Amino acid sequence: MVISRFAPTLGRFVRLTSRAHNHVQSRGLASLKQPASLFAPLDTFHERHIGPDDAEASKMLAQLGYDSMESFISDAVPPTIRLGEHAVDMPPLSESQLHARAKELAAKNKSFKSYIGMGYHNAVVPPVILRNVMENPAWYTQYTPYQPEIAQGRLESLINFQTMVMSLTSMDIANASLLDEATAAAEGMVMSFVSAPKKKTFIVDAGVTTQTIAVLQTRAKGFGIKVVVGNAEALVEDQSLKQDVCGVLVQYPDVNGAIKDFGDLADKTHSLGALVVCATDLLALTKIKPPGEWGADVVVGNSARFGVPAGYGGPHAAFFAVTDKLKRKMPGRLVGRSRDAEGNLAYRLSLQTREQHIRRERATSNICTSQALLANMAAMYAVYHGSDGLRRISSKVHKFTQVFESAVKAMGYKSVNEHFFDTLTLDVSAVSSAKSVHALASAVSINLRPIDDHHVGITFDESVSPDELVKLLKVFASAASASAPTITELPEPDAPSIPTHLRRTSNYLSHPVFNKHHSETEMLRYINHLASKDLSLVHSMIPLGSCTMKLNSTSSMIPLSWPEFSTVHPFAPYDQVQGYHQIISELEEDLCKITGFAAASLQPNSGASGEYAGLCVIRAYHESRGQGHRDICLIPLSAHGTNPASAAMAGLKVVSVKVHPDGNLDLEDLKDKAEKHKNNLAAFMITYPSTFGVFEAGVQDACKIIHENGGQVYLDGANLNAQIGLTNPATCGGDVCHLNLHKTFAIPHGGGGPGVGPICVAEHLAPFLPSHPAMPVRGEKSIDAVSAAPFGSASINVISWAYIKMLGGKGLIDSTKIALLNANYMAKRLQGHYSLKYKNENGRVAHELLIDLAEFDKMAGLKVADFAKRLQDYGFHPPTCSWPIQTCMLIEPTESETLEELDRFCDAMIAIREEADDIISGKQPKDNNLLKNAPHPVSTLVASEWNRPYTREQAVYPLPWLREKKFWPSVSRIDDAYGDLNLICDCPSVEELAQVD
Repeated sequence: MVISRFAPTLGRFVRLTSRAHNHVQSRGLASLKQPASLFAPLDTFHERHIGPDDAEASKMLAQLGYDSMESFISDAVPPTIRLGEHAVDMPPLSESQLHARAKELAAKNKSFKSYIGMGYHNAVVPPVILRNVMENPAWYTQYTPYQPEIAQGRLESLINFQTMVMSLTSMDIANASLLDEATAAAEGMVMSFVSAPKKKTFIVDAGVTTQTIAVLQTRAKGFGIKVVVGNAEALVEDQSLKQDVCGVLVQYPDVNGAIKDFGDLADKTHSLGALVVCATDLLALTKIKPPGEWGADVVVGNSARFGVPAGYGGPHAAFFAVTDKLKRKMPGRLVGRSRDAEGNLAYRLSLQTREQHIRRERATSNICTSQALLANMAAMYAVYHGSDGLRRISSKVHKFTQVFESAVKAMGYKSVNEHFFDTLTLDVSAVSSAKSVHALASAVSINLRPIDDHHVGITFDESVSPDELVKLLKVFASAASASAPTITELPEPDAPSIPTHLRRTSNYLSHPVFNKHHSETEMLRYINHLASKDLSLVHSMIPLGSCTMKLNSTSSMIPLSWPEFSTVHPFAPYDQVQGYHQIISELEEDLCKITGFAAASLQPNSGASGEYAGLCVIRAYHESRGQGHRDICLIPLSAHGTNPASAAMAGLKVVSVKVHPDGNLDLEDLKDKAEKHKNNLAAFMITYPSTFGVFEAGVQDACKIIHENGGQVYLDGANLNAQIGLTNPATCGGDVCHLNLHKTFAIPHGGGGPGVGPICVAEHLAPFLPSHPAMPVRGEKSIDAVSAAPFGSASINVISWAYIKMLGGKGLIDSTKIALLNANYMAKRLQGHYSLKYKNENGRVAHELLIDLAEFDKMAGLKVADFAKRLQDYGFHPPTCSWPIQTCMLIEPTESETLEELDRFCDAMIAIREEADDIISGKQPKDNNLLKNAPHPVSTLVASEWNRPYTREQAVYPLPWLREKKFWPSVSRIDDAYGDLNLICDCPSVEELAQVD
């Protein structure tokens, strides 16, 4: 039989020819392999997830000079760290079997109506947003918008989010979201500390939620901040504290529902030279005086009640808004307006010099992500409802709360808070006991907030129906031995239960975008109009090095929308969430098996959060042994910027370690510095494979050096996709690692979040894993919480659980092998066209390759950005640019891309090299050419004048296949400097839009 392959432009087919038959068969393992038996499933995930089929893998191996996969792997991965053949032994589930298993576990989560509150609500997700944003791969497979010309849709939506937050809080500027409310409050605390560095006392009002207080206590330790909890108004008058106060945190309305006037407190705090941080609720701010009008400096909160499911704690988009004077100290991503090369309005990420990858150990925040997908959902919710719609929702919620209060008062209960928006704290002691009320509520599948023996809490939201209101009243009537009123007996309130002087009078959401998309038709079109501007995995591969943009399978995403997973409150009693806990337990067990470690925590809700948590665990371990003085952290110069930033946040002093010209760690320098600091050495942070895309042979020697000098090894798991089943962090010598579930384990990147960064630890570190106030059993040695919810972004852990279960051990290992093969094949194809910066002694890279473009700058003034923007014209998202080396591109294809797609990308890169050669040779001028003018949107193509030394066709159709498969950038190259010099971070007004028109 003769096997030949059509050219990539003609489709993905393999021609099979023999004497017996002559036909064309579609490519792919699913069609080429016969099932093991008649009864074996046909919907196996392995074949759907891995891009290249056996024939393509063999072809790539032959191109590299190998006759087997094992011989190739032996050259790519050092033999000293290799695992046995079946090191990750897990049976796979087919897609349908996984669906059935997920349904089985979902049924173990009991369906209770939650009135727990504490910053979490039963959000009503508009179906048009659920189907077209949350469940739409054009939205959830996008990457962070570092290439703004092909990300204008989500950038506009994030501008909407920022504008929504600014308008509702009455603050000057807001960022594009943070991880959760508690960590946002912690960022506010650190901002207060940085603004008054000689002061170290941070006052937290007693009305702040317990989960936020726990996270603050964790974060404060690394900075040496003293957290004092109590009555904030009294504490700012305390003579023993007031001269040392850097900031004050209040909750508005507070955890018990009370609405207090913090205006005087703000004045007193400012007189001390300190900042006021306010945690608040966006829906409440449609009714109550916004914090920006009474003196808050920083305003934070959770936007999830704007159409994002509770999901047992997340993911949710926190918001963070500040006054103008603090804008350049604000953590996280910030979207701003700028202009493109033609002078058109365009959006981009602004002020990136604030971020940790620039500031490194000088950073006070390690935030390198956001919750973009959830922020976009919240923004779309505001766009869909507008100010009038939000006012209608908030009025209903408030009036339901008032009706309930009036009815239970008549039964003999006492409301502790006279003024409220949606939350009541009831003193039940006159008629019953809290235990009795909770028992009666539980009997009818209702959860209330436990407080103490005499009080219960109740929080209303837009999901509560009239029937549910009556059902709730019956619980309290039964406890009080009273009769419950019917719906017709409940009078509508005639005045708000909000103090007159704290009622909102200012307008909000007046921008045009919030006032024109209120029908489903218009909303649907707006959502898809924005999506059409963004390149995502639905268009082409996204070969971002260190980002692992692999398939986010539909089969693993489907359970997220099931109410058994999506509607669960994070503080629900454990006996109601056995399905979730089974998934969490299985995922932790699988991650430990994969990493070789003994225990895991899923609480960190980003990779950087995992780094921070892991270092806090190491510090706690040293303290438990009477070695709390150990505070030196060794970090290679090649490390990701979050590493030194996380170390600084954990209270560690960073000492850099040299790297050899070949990219390998300088073991002699490491040894010298480890020995020099052996009395104070706490940790060593290393990424493996390295950020240069190579398995370093000396990793075990490096870890041994650290252990011999009293330190612990933190192995950054950003590149774990190259390890699974071939080696693991424990074998390499690590003590703790974080994993990026949004990379290796297929959680979507969502356009810049969500992410999950669990940590796995060796047995001696297990007792120090993070605890949480909501956990019924807390370890004596555990560090405090690092996230607002006990299991972080719990709902999307289901995705990684499903991914692992469907691939099984063999599928996971095959995925790693193909990821390595794809990267090395691309390195081979680009050889001779570009300079490969680093490779191992066998000439192999790991799962990614680093190409150096410095020669083009020297010969023709061409920068990395010029190659990146030109790639957009070829329909590709550029690789990671100027990191980890300023003049380089870092390319990671993942295992999900087929040989055809790899070739298509390589063809584009080779074609761009030829265009660069024309500039070098003088055929095109250095200041007016295909690369310098890229990208070329339609607006450029149809311009009446064309004064460029190349044709329109060369600009937009440089290769034949682009005529059929072309993604168009929506703007030309964006002016970054203009955007930072003219910082505007909200939606255009009516007047500005009129000027544009």
